[in-house]
Amino acid sequence: MKKNNFILTVFLLVGISLLQGCENHYKDLDLSVYQYRDTKDLVKFVYDASLILEKEGIKSIDYFKQNRKNYFSKDRYLYIFDMNGVNLFHAGMPQFEGKNLMEITDKNGKPIARLILEALDNSNNPHAWVHYSWWQPGKFFPVPKSSCHFKVTTPEGRELYVGGGLNYPQEEKEFIRIIVDDAVQLIEKRGEKAIDKISDPVSEFNFREVRVFIFNSSGETIISPVTNNNSAQINLLQCVDEAKHKPIIHALRQLETKDNTWEVFLAKNRYDRDLRKMILYLRKTKIGNETIFVGAATQLPKAP
Repeated sequence: MKKNNFILTVFLLVGISLLQGCENHYKDLDLSVYQYRDTKDLVKFVYDASLILEKEGIKSIDYFKQNRKNYFSKDRYLYIFDMNGVNLFHAGMPQFEGKNLMEITDKNGKPIARLILEALDNSNNPHAWVHYSWWQPGKFFPVPKSSCHFKVTTPEGRELYVGGGLNYPQEEKEFIRIIVDDAVQLIEKRGEKAIDKISDPVSEFNFREVRVFIFNSSGETIISPVTNNNSAQINLLQCVDEAKHKPIIHALRQLETKDNTWEVFLAKNRYDRDLRKMILYLRKTKIGNETIFVGAATQLPKAP
Protein backbone atom coordinates (compact mmCIF):
# COMPACT_ATOMS: atom_id res chain seq x y z
CA MET A 1 0.00 0.00 0.00
CA LYS A 2 2.83 2.40 0.90
CA LYS A 3 4.57 1.58 -2.37
CA ASN A 4 1.40 2.41 -4.32
CA ASN A 5 1.07 5.70 -2.45
CA PHE A 6 4.69 6.53 -3.24
CA ILE A 7 4.20 5.82 -6.93
CA LEU A 8 1.02 7.92 -6.99
CA THR A 9 2.80 10.79 -5.24
CA VAL A 10 5.72 10.74 -7.69
CA PHE A 11 3.34 10.57 -10.66
CA LEU A 12 1.27 13.50 -9.39
CA LEU A 13 4.30 15.64 -8.57
CA VAL A 14 5.61 15.16 -12.11
CA GLY A 15 2.18 15.99 -13.53
CA ILE A 16 1.93 19.13 -11.41
CA SER A 17 5.36 20.31 -12.54
CA LEU A 18 4.29 19.93 -16.15
CA LEU A 19 1.06 21.79 -15.52
CA GLN A 20 2.75 24.67 -13.71
CA GLY A 21 5.19 25.03 -16.58
CA CYS A 22 2.38 25.42 -19.09
CA GLU A 23 0.15 28.49 -18.89
CA ASN A 24 -1.99 27.25 -21.79
CA HIS A 25 -4.20 25.09 -19.56
CA TYR A 26 -5.36 28.27 -17.77
CA LYS A 27 -6.77 29.80 -20.95
CA ASP A 28 -10.38 28.99 -20.00
CA LEU A 29 -10.13 30.63 -16.56
CA ASP A 30 -10.30 34.24 -17.85
CA LEU A 31 -7.84 35.64 -15.32
CA SER A 32 -7.94 38.99 -17.14
CA VAL A 33 -10.82 40.09 -14.88
CA TYR A 34 -8.42 40.31 -11.92
CA GLN A 35 -6.07 43.18 -11.13
CA TYR A 36 -3.84 41.47 -8.57
CA ARG A 37 -1.25 38.71 -9.01
CA ASP A 38 -2.18 37.11 -5.67
CA THR A 39 -5.75 36.65 -6.86
CA LYS A 40 -4.71 35.13 -10.17
CA ASP A 41 -2.22 32.82 -8.46
CA LEU A 42 -4.87 31.60 -6.02
CA VAL A 43 -7.29 30.73 -8.83
CA LYS A 44 -4.56 28.77 -10.63
CA PHE A 45 -3.51 27.07 -7.37
CA VAL A 46 -7.05 25.81 -6.68
CA TYR A 47 -7.70 24.95 -10.32
CA ASP A 48 -4.54 22.80 -10.54
CA ALA A 49 -5.67 20.87 -7.45
CA SER A 50 -9.12 20.38 -8.97
CA LEU A 51 -7.55 18.83 -12.09
CA ILE A 52 -5.67 16.32 -9.94
CA LEU A 53 -8.84 15.34 -8.10
CA GLU A 54 -10.83 15.17 -11.33
CA LYS A 55 -8.28 12.85 -12.96
CA GLU A 56 -7.17 10.65 -10.04
CA GLY A 57 -10.33 10.64 -7.95
CA ILE A 58 -10.66 9.86 -4.26
CA LYS A 59 -7.27 8.15 -4.06
CA SER A 60 -5.61 11.53 -4.63
CA ILE A 61 -6.79 12.62 -1.16
CA ASP A 62 -3.89 10.52 0.18
CA TYR A 63 -1.52 12.42 -2.08
CA PHE A 64 -2.76 15.78 -0.76
CA LYS A 65 -2.35 14.60 2.85
CA GLN A 66 1.16 13.27 2.20
CA ASN A 67 2.13 16.57 0.58
CA ARG A 68 0.27 18.91 2.92
CA LYS A 69 3.15 21.40 3.04
CA ASN A 70 2.80 22.04 -0.71
CA TYR A 71 -0.78 23.22 -0.17
CA PHE A 72 -0.24 25.41 2.86
CA SER A 73 1.51 28.76 3.31
CA LYS A 74 1.05 31.78 5.56
CA ASP A 75 -1.13 33.42 2.90
CA ARG A 76 -3.24 30.55 1.57
CA TYR A 77 -4.14 26.87 1.90
CA LEU A 78 -6.19 24.25 0.10
CA TYR A 79 -9.25 22.31 1.27
CA ILE A 80 -11.56 19.67 -0.22
CA PHE A 81 -15.17 18.99 0.79
CA ASP A 82 -18.00 16.79 -0.40
CA MET A 83 -21.31 18.45 -1.27
CA ASN A 84 -22.79 17.51 2.12
CA GLY A 85 -20.25 19.62 3.97
CA VAL A 86 -17.85 16.85 5.06
CA ASN A 87 -14.23 17.93 4.96
CA LEU A 88 -11.97 15.42 3.21
CA PHE A 89 -8.73 17.40 3.26
CA HIS A 90 -7.64 20.62 4.93
CA ALA A 91 -4.04 21.71 4.47
CA GLY A 92 -4.19 24.35 7.19
CA MET A 93 -6.43 22.70 9.78
CA PRO A 94 -6.20 18.89 9.56
CA GLN A 95 -8.37 18.60 12.69
CA PHE A 96 -11.34 19.38 10.42
CA GLU A 97 -10.83 16.29 8.26
CA GLY A 98 -13.76 13.88 8.50
CA LYS A 99 -16.04 16.46 10.13
CA ASN A 100 -19.28 17.88 8.73
CA LEU A 101 -18.95 21.68 8.65
CA MET A 102 -22.15 22.48 6.75
CA GLU A 103 -23.56 24.58 9.59
CA ILE A 104 -20.38 26.41 10.52
CA THR A 105 -20.48 30.22 10.46
CA ASP A 106 -17.86 32.91 10.82
CA LYS A 107 -17.85 35.42 13.70
CA ASN A 108 -20.43 37.56 11.90
CA GLY A 109 -22.80 34.65 11.31
CA LYS A 110 -22.00 34.07 7.65
CA PRO A 111 -22.93 30.47 6.70
CA ILE A 112 -19.70 29.76 4.87
CA ALA A 113 -20.41 26.28 3.46
CA ARG A 114 -23.89 27.25 2.27
CA LEU A 115 -22.57 30.40 0.58
CA ILE A 116 -19.94 28.25 -1.18
CA LEU A 117 -22.58 25.86 -2.51
CA GLU A 118 -24.63 28.80 -3.80
CA ALA A 119 -21.54 30.29 -5.45
CA LEU A 120 -20.66 26.99 -7.14
CA ASP A 121 -24.07 26.99 -8.84
CA ASN A 122 -23.84 30.66 -9.86
CA SER A 123 -22.70 31.12 -13.47
CA ASN A 124 -22.23 34.83 -12.77
CA ASN A 125 -19.50 33.86 -10.26
CA PRO A 126 -17.37 31.48 -12.37
CA HIS A 127 -14.66 30.98 -9.73
CA ALA A 128 -17.20 30.73 -6.88
CA TRP A 129 -15.84 33.55 -4.72
CA VAL A 130 -17.00 33.77 -1.11
CA HIS A 131 -15.91 36.45 1.38
CA TYR A 132 -15.90 36.03 5.16
CA SER A 133 -13.79 36.24 8.34
CA TRP A 134 -11.68 33.31 9.48
CA TRP A 135 -8.59 32.59 11.51
CA GLN A 136 -5.08 31.80 10.39
CA PRO A 137 -3.77 28.42 11.56
CA GLY A 138 -1.88 28.95 14.81
CA LYS A 139 -3.39 32.39 15.43
CA PHE A 140 -6.23 33.34 17.76
CA PHE A 141 -7.85 36.26 15.93
CA PRO A 142 -10.00 36.41 12.77
CA VAL A 143 -8.75 37.85 9.51
CA PRO A 144 -10.61 38.91 6.36
CA LYS A 145 -10.64 36.14 3.76
CA SER A 146 -11.70 35.62 0.15
CA SER A 147 -11.88 32.07 -1.22
CA CYS A 148 -12.43 30.64 -4.69
CA HIS A 149 -13.76 27.16 -5.47
CA PHE A 150 -14.15 24.59 -8.25
CA LYS A 151 -16.67 21.77 -8.38
CA VAL A 152 -15.27 18.39 -9.38
CA THR A 153 -16.85 15.09 -10.41
CA THR A 154 -14.36 12.30 -9.70
CA PRO A 155 -13.94 9.19 -11.88
CA GLU A 156 -15.94 7.36 -9.17
CA GLY A 157 -18.86 9.71 -9.83
CA ARG A 158 -18.60 11.65 -6.54
CA GLU A 159 -19.22 15.40 -6.55
CA LEU A 160 -16.72 17.35 -4.48
CA TYR A 161 -15.40 20.88 -4.37
CA VAL A 162 -11.87 22.21 -3.99
CA GLY A 163 -11.23 25.60 -2.46
CA GLY A 164 -8.53 27.92 -1.26
CA GLY A 165 -8.54 31.35 0.30
CA LEU A 166 -6.40 34.45 0.66
CA ASN A 167 -5.86 36.12 4.01
CA TYR A 168 -6.11 39.92 3.84
CA PRO A 169 -7.16 39.82 0.17
CA GLN A 170 -6.97 42.79 -2.15
CA GLU A 171 -10.41 44.06 -3.15
CA GLU A 172 -10.95 43.16 -6.78
CA LYS A 173 -13.34 45.03 -9.06
CA GLU A 174 -14.63 41.60 -10.05
CA PHE A 175 -15.84 40.99 -6.49
CA ILE A 176 -18.28 43.93 -6.61
CA ARG A 177 -19.25 43.18 -10.21
CA ILE A 178 -20.39 39.73 -9.09
CA ILE A 179 -22.52 40.83 -6.15
CA VAL A 180 -24.15 43.77 -7.94
CA ASP A 181 -25.03 41.63 -10.96
CA ASP A 182 -26.36 38.95 -8.60
CA ALA A 183 -28.48 41.53 -6.78
CA VAL A 184 -29.96 42.81 -10.05
CA GLN A 185 -30.73 39.25 -11.16
CA LEU A 186 -32.43 38.54 -7.82
CA ILE A 187 -34.52 41.71 -8.06
CA GLU A 188 -35.61 40.86 -11.59
CA LYS A 189 -36.62 37.40 -10.38
CA ARG A 190 -38.26 38.22 -7.03
CA GLY A 191 -39.06 41.92 -7.20
CA GLU A 192 -39.43 43.70 -3.86
CA LYS A 193 -39.05 40.39 -1.99
CA ALA A 194 -35.36 40.43 -2.92
CA ILE A 195 -34.65 43.48 -0.75
CA ASP A 196 -34.52 41.58 2.56
CA LYS A 197 -32.02 39.07 1.17
CA ILE A 198 -29.78 41.74 -0.34
CA SER A 199 -29.75 43.83 2.84
CA ASP A 200 -29.03 40.82 5.11
CA PRO A 201 -25.59 41.42 6.71
CA VAL A 202 -24.68 37.71 6.45
CA SER A 203 -25.62 37.36 2.77
CA GLU A 204 -23.18 37.36 -0.16
CA PHE A 205 -24.10 41.00 -0.77
CA ASN A 206 -22.25 42.30 2.30
CA PHE A 207 -18.62 41.67 3.20
CA ARG A 208 -15.87 43.63 4.89
CA GLU A 209 -16.49 47.30 3.97
CA VAL A 210 -18.42 46.41 0.81
CA ARG A 211 -22.21 46.64 0.78
CA VAL A 212 -24.72 46.49 -2.05
CA PHE A 213 -26.95 49.55 -1.85
CA ILE A 214 -30.08 50.52 -3.78
CA PHE A 215 -31.72 53.89 -4.42
CA ASN A 216 -34.40 55.38 -6.65
CA SER A 217 -34.30 58.16 -9.26
CA SER A 218 -34.82 60.80 -6.55
CA GLY A 219 -31.75 59.61 -4.65
CA GLU A 220 -33.76 58.09 -1.79
CA THR A 221 -32.21 54.90 -0.46
CA ILE A 222 -34.00 51.56 -0.49
CA ILE A 223 -30.91 49.88 0.98
CA SER A 224 -28.57 52.41 2.55
CA PRO A 225 -24.81 52.17 1.93
CA VAL A 226 -24.14 53.13 5.56
CA THR A 227 -26.96 51.90 7.83
CA ASN A 228 -29.01 48.73 8.29
CA ASN A 229 -32.28 50.62 8.02
CA ASN A 230 -33.53 53.73 6.31
CA SER A 231 -34.72 55.67 9.34
CA ALA A 232 -31.79 58.05 8.80
CA GLN A 233 -32.51 58.79 5.13
CA ILE A 234 -29.81 60.42 3.02
CA ASN A 235 -30.08 61.70 -0.53
CA LEU A 236 -27.33 60.11 -2.58
CA LEU A 237 -27.68 62.64 -5.38
CA GLN A 238 -26.27 65.30 -3.07
CA CYS A 239 -23.30 63.26 -1.84
CA VAL A 240 -19.79 64.41 -2.83
CA ASP A 241 -16.37 62.78 -2.69
CA GLU A 242 -13.18 64.29 -1.22
CA ALA A 243 -12.66 66.33 -4.40
CA LYS A 244 -16.22 67.76 -4.17
CA HIS A 245 -17.32 65.74 -7.19
CA LYS A 246 -20.71 63.99 -7.31
CA PRO A 247 -19.93 60.46 -8.51
CA ILE A 248 -23.54 59.27 -8.24
CA ILE A 249 -24.77 62.11 -10.46
CA HIS A 250 -22.06 61.40 -13.04
CA ALA A 251 -22.82 57.66 -12.99
CA LEU A 252 -26.54 58.32 -13.54
CA ARG A 253 -25.70 60.37 -16.63
CA GLN A 254 -23.77 57.39 -17.98
CA LEU A 255 -26.74 55.12 -17.26
CA GLU A 256 -28.97 57.20 -19.51
CA THR A 257 -27.49 55.33 -22.47
CA LYS A 258 -26.40 51.99 -20.92
CA ASP A 259 -27.37 49.53 -18.20
CA ASN A 260 -24.19 49.59 -16.10
CA THR A 261 -21.22 51.85 -15.46
CA TRP A 262 -17.99 52.22 -13.47
CA GLU A 263 -17.21 55.49 -11.71
CA VAL A 264 -13.96 56.47 -9.96
CA PHE A 265 -14.03 58.81 -6.94
CA LEU A 266 -11.80 59.87 -4.03
CA ALA A 267 -12.11 58.85 -0.38
CA LYS A 268 -9.86 58.83 2.68
CA ASN A 269 -8.09 55.61 3.50
CA ARG A 270 -9.06 54.46 6.99
CA TYR A 271 -5.52 53.37 7.91
CA ASP A 272 -3.23 56.23 6.88
CA ARG A 273 -5.97 58.77 6.07
CA ASP A 274 -4.49 59.72 2.72
CA LEU A 275 -6.70 60.00 -0.33
CA ARG A 276 -7.35 56.80 -2.22
CA LYS A 277 -9.17 56.11 -5.45
CA MET A 278 -12.39 54.17 -5.05
CA ILE A 279 -14.52 52.65 -7.77
CA LEU A 280 -18.29 52.41 -7.93
CA TYR A 281 -20.12 49.83 -10.03
CA LEU A 282 -23.72 50.86 -10.69
CA ARG A 283 -26.55 49.20 -12.58
CA LYS A 284 -30.15 50.14 -13.28
CA THR A 285 -33.17 47.87 -13.19
CA LYS A 286 -36.83 48.04 -12.14
CA ILE A 287 -39.05 46.99 -9.27
CA GLY A 288 -42.49 47.01 -10.80
CA ASN A 289 -42.67 50.22 -12.82
CA GLU A 290 -40.07 52.06 -10.75
CA THR A 291 -36.51 52.43 -12.05
CA ILE A 292 -33.95 51.75 -9.34
CA PHE A 293 -30.16 51.74 -9.16
CA VAL A 294 -28.04 48.99 -7.59
CA GLY A 295 -24.40 49.51 -6.73
CA ALA A 296 -21.35 48.78 -4.61
CA ALA A 297 -17.93 50.39 -4.21
CA THR A 298 -14.42 49.25 -3.38
CA GLN A 299 -10.83 50.51 -3.42
CA LEU A 300 -8.71 50.66 -6.54
CA PRO A 301 -5.09 49.46 -6.36
CA LYS A 302 -2.67 51.92 -4.80
CA ALA A 303 0.01 53.13 -7.20
CA PRO A 304 3.47 51.70 -6.41
